Amino acid sequence: MSLVCVADFKARAQELLSKSSWDFIEGEADEGITYKENIAAFKRSSLYPLYLRDVSEVDTRTTIQGREISAPICISPTALHSIAWPDGERSTARAAVCSIICFFASCSVGCIVAAVVGGFRWFLLCLQFYLEFDWELIRRVVGLVFAFFLVALVVPVVGPMVGILRRDLSFEVILEALLPLAEVRSLSELRGISYSKGFACGESFVLGANSTHLPSTTFCWNDLSLLQSMTQLPIILKGILTKEDAELAVKHNVQGILVSNHGGRQLDEVPASIDALTEVVAAVKGKVEVYMDGGVRTGNDVLKALALGAKCVFLGRPILWGLAYKGEHGVKEVLNILKTELHTSMALSGMYSVLSPIQSFRWLVYRQKLKSFTLVNPALSWQLS
Repeated sequence: MSLVCVADFKARAQELLSKSSWDFIEGEADEGITYKENIAAFKRSSLYPLYLRDVSEVDTRTTIQGREISAPICISPTALHSIAWPDGERSTARAAVCSIICFFASCSVGCIVAAVVGGFRWFLLCLQFYLEFDWELIRRVVGLVFAFFLVALVVPVVGPMVGILRRDLSFEVILEALLPLAEVRSLSELRGISYSKGFACGESFVLGANSTHLPSTTFCWNDLSLLQSMTQLPIILKGILTKEDAELAVKHNVQGILVSNHGGRQLDEVPASIDALTEVVAAVKGKVEVYMDGGVRTGNDVLKALALGAKCVFLGRPILWGLAYKGEHGVKEVLNILKTELHTSMALSGMYSVLSPIQSFRWLVYRQKLKSFTLVNPALSWQLS
């Protein structure tokens, strides 16, 4: 039976994966309230279509950081893809135009980049883990990222420790057995090892399953300026949820914000990403690009995120579901289904382009939680009649 929506891929992936692998992918912090809320929050928004518009040609193309993509749907950084498919992140990268390579990849950056023709990649630079070493190591990593033609650095903003993932505590015991492509080692073992090994094909760097190393408790906003002095690559902050942090991000001259609660895997009971999006978009006032991830499961979800100010959305777990189903081709199917659904939703809503300032920015979304109408782009309010 063919799979026709993202939910079908979730069900199929659960059938194909072992319980431990499934628990690792689906694991959520504490009670999983944020994980569930990411999805539920989308359903509290309604689409308000505009009829009798010419939608004979619907265009889903957009740009992020100056690069064109065929649809505003990209791939978030998620760890250890080889638990879903033997070729791991290489299969994922081949299926995507834009993806973020995770710090905890199960194969090396060199192998991932070498497997791809076309498209572009960003790299998730987890400064909180590197700071226990020194800035010279970070400088070397940044240089290697540039050498592999990765076009942006994504810095996750997380707390000083990892969230409590109740469902994958048992996964630590068998992690190494599930990673045929990875060389698993704890961070402390890196002290005498050239980090370039982790970027060469055939080598990998993954946080060891039995590592007790925690993120740095000293990493703060002022550290960003030192990172910026090392590179001209755009720096994207992943994990901003509030107006206050969004304003600080602009003040510190980052090039983008990825609104995210990290899939509900860090602090539980924080806002759903789509609920935080409006606040962040309003705070940055168009000075930086804003993206979001968390809870996107349908083309309607993508359209709602765009209407509330996201430049594009990123997908996490749905990509791993597609990967588990059929590797590269499964990931492509997930992306194509969402792109097709988005195209249909745009046409039915009277939107011919995600870049159209007249049609897309006149569109209103009713936020039931706020009990008010929210205009997508207040700067263009003169266009309302």
